[in-house]
Amino acid sequence: MNAFPAHALASTALEGIGQAFAAASGAQLSLSLAISALLFVIGLVGFMVRRNMIIMFLCTELMFQGAALAMITFARMHMDVSGQVFVIFILTVAAAEAALALGLVVLLHRRRETLSAEVWSDLGEA
Repeated sequence: MNAFPAHALASTALEGIGQAFAAASGAQLSLSLAISALLFVIGLVGFMVRRNMIIMFLCTELMFQGAALAMITFARMHMDVSGQVFVIFILTVAAAEAALALGLVVLLHRRRETLSAEVWSDLGEA
């Protein structure tokens, strides 16, 4: 008779695969977090440096995408779907922000024929 039942061999093989996957996914998770941080920093620097309103709105979208990628990475790290559900809300906010930004940009461009943020800085003083 066989010393090891078939289900014991299968579970041992699955544990080995799981450990190999965990080792490989650790590098993938850290790479994903690095990419999400890079996206967020590029968006932040672009928002602070550029003065064109369309570029500023695109940079905020880039920051949203960096945060969403980090949420998905942490959800994968903890094997939980709550981070992925939270990304749905992030994407909803980003879509609403893009719709409002487009309307605002069109309105402001019709008024002064420019999209420079310096021209519109006097709105806060009114």
